[in-house]
Amino acid sequence: MLDHLIKGVSVVDGTGAPAYIADVGIRDGRIAAIGPRITQEARTTEDAAGLVLAPGFVDPHTHYDAQLFWDPYATPSLNHGVTTVAAGNCGFTLAPLNPARPEDADYTRRMMSKVEGMSLVALEQGAPWSWSGFGEYLDALEGRIAVNAGFMVGHCALRRYVMGPDAVGGQPTEEQLAAMLALFHEAMDAGAWGFSTTQSSTHSDGDGKPVASRHALPAELIALSQAVGEHEGTQIEAIVAGCLDQFSDAEIDLFVEMSAAAGRPLNWNVLTIDSSVPARVPRQLEASERARKAGGRIVALTMPILTPMNMSLGTFCALNLIPGWGPVLGLPVPERITRLGDPAVRAELVRRAQSEEAGVFRRLTDFGRYVIGDTYSAANEGLTGRVVQDIAAERGLDPFSCLVEICVADELRTVLWPMPTDNDPASWTLRAETWRHEDVLLGGSDAGAHLDRMCGAPYTTRFLGDCLRGRKLVPLERAVQMLTDEPARLFGLRERGRVQEGFHADLVLFDPERIAADTATLVHDLPGDSPRLDSKAIGVTAVWVNGVEAIRGDTVTGAVPGRVLRSGRDTATVSTK
Repeated sequence: MLDHLIKGVSVVDGTGAPAYIADVGIRDGRIAAIGPRITQEARTTEDAAGLVLAPGFVDPHTHYDAQLFWDPYATPSLNHGVTTVAAGNCGFTLAPLNPARPEDADYTRRMMSKVEGMSLVALEQGAPWSWSGFGEYLDALEGRIAVNAGFMVGHCALRRYVMGPDAVGGQPTEEQLAAMLALFHEAMDAGAWGFSTTQSSTHSDGDGKPVASRHALPAELIALSQAVGEHEGTQIEAIVAGCLDQFSDAEIDLFVEMSAAAGRPLNWNVLTIDSSVPARVPRQLEASERARKAGGRIVALTMPILTPMNMSLGTFCALNLIPGWGPVLGLPVPERITRLGDPAVRAELVRRAQSEEAGVFRRLTDFGRYVIGDTYSAANEGLTGRVVQDIAAERGLDPFSCLVEICVADELRTVLWPMPTDNDPASWTLRAETWRHEDVLLGGSDAGAHLDRMCGAPYTTRFLGDCLRGRKLVPLERAVQMLTDEPARLFGLRERGRVQEGFHADLVLFDPERIAADTATLVHDLPGDSPRLDSKAIGVTAVWVNGVEAIRGDTVTGAVPGRVLRSGRDTATVSTK
């Protein structure tokens, strides 16, 4: 007997093949039968005529490492059809923790709060922090999550465990490097997916210092990469400063050497596509071309939607990362307000923001095109939703001075939404062309991070809606393949990513006439009443994880059928040879 039978559904199986009408039967967590008319008895049955059944979506870049403890449903990703998430990215993980230094847990929480925009209160109250080894961390999640989740080992945690506070600023001795490698192998034996690291200049810890992995020399990175290649079903994920704009020759050389040393794919996040910077895509993909010649593979993640990120002059955000802005925006609020009130300071901030050294952050410098979000003072009543350039014209101010005036009235609490600069037809044409590259993969949501600043998790449903009823840059079958089979194949997921008999029943049932994502709104549902942005799924009828219904009508069912996916057991080796 089948557990569940879906009748008369349009199957888009993830391979890119044309859709077809069929019945699909689920039994014991697997897809048991697919056919034009299944006559086997089933405990439950539903008529899905007019709906589409696709494999569960695979998000290749998330930071759900902590959130899964207080939110086993990985919302809103699961609502938007994501059944498998890759976490432990960018060199940041909650494990391993050295049991001889209990204070390391506090250091890790503060680092994650600063670098990944996670609520410190939620981190303190929402996770048990009961583990030492990486395997103990994985075991703490086993059997209590609603999505499938795989985790990389973060370089920062490895360094901190072995070197303590010297991990920031120091270099390991031969003995320490050997201990780091032994710790890494232990994590891999427990089922970690691979190694993640960051060399990005934007990543600082809770003390404002460059995170531990940024101090690693190439020899250390190559040694850890070689260790990756000693385990089955593994990967590398890495971030460098050039990921934000354009790689240097040294960064490309490092990526190529790491991937070739491991004999494993290396993915990086995120390829920004903008027609006004035509040299960026060819330069970034040069890393992939050079890697193939050297026996490696480098995969660029890129988002198929524009994900707005809000800004604020009152709290840490991307504006702090503009050269010259950090020292001003890092001051106590009263001093910050005084400095921002100085016309010379404002002029210098604008000059630095628009200079070549600002790189990709120049995208944030058209201050007239900022939209005012939430406000908190009587002086700003009625400004929410208005564009700064219109307000500036009314007040006879330049746009940045007007923006500062508005924020100062709210004691810098004003929420600001910069309009995207890359929403032009030429940029969308360039995206569609870039997606055809064999080493470009959709993803980069950062779901689980930057919770009150951005909401990238709904990229799946928003992209499908755009393909079906919007720009129609790719057909539905190809869009589903890009969200399912392609990331599943990159990670070597065993029997996932397709609607195929014998595969795990990770499935999404949706209405093609409605599939979309609602506008992101701020909610206070994290531990400690901390805020985050959430987005409702539209047109998603149901989501199954390992054959168990986890979502019905955008509401979680309460079931927790997800699994911690472990390398080797749940992933196969994807060789670069």
